[in-house]
Amino acid sequence: MAKNIDQEFLEFVVKSLVDHPDEVKVDRTVDEMGVLLTLHINPQDMGYVIGRQGQNARAIRTLLRIVGARNNARVNMKIEEPAGSQKSYSRGGSQNKTTSAGDVSVDDLKI
Repeated sequence: MAKNIDQEFLEFVVKSLVDHPDEVKVDRTVDEMGVLLTLHINPQDMGYVIGRQGQNARAIRTLLRIVGARNNARVNMKIEEPAGSQKSYSRGGSQNKTTSAGDVSVDDLKI
């Protein structure tokens, strides 16, 4: 089965961003809502794909909407949460932890 242009485009863009391009996989489903592209990546690459405050993911979604509009389709992207990924998606530095009372403790504070 030949890949569709939206699926090929997403794979190309994401493989250009990540450290593990061989682990990038895109599943494509079509329903009454349009096209849904589900992105599967290595957990270590989540930060690259999402970007700071979600800027990269937002930009990719915008480009996919343009690709879809050119082909008269509504295209959306879902990033599959890989097993073993951390919600912070940070690439180093100190980690802040919030307790249930809302207090913040800082690990590895260096002054």
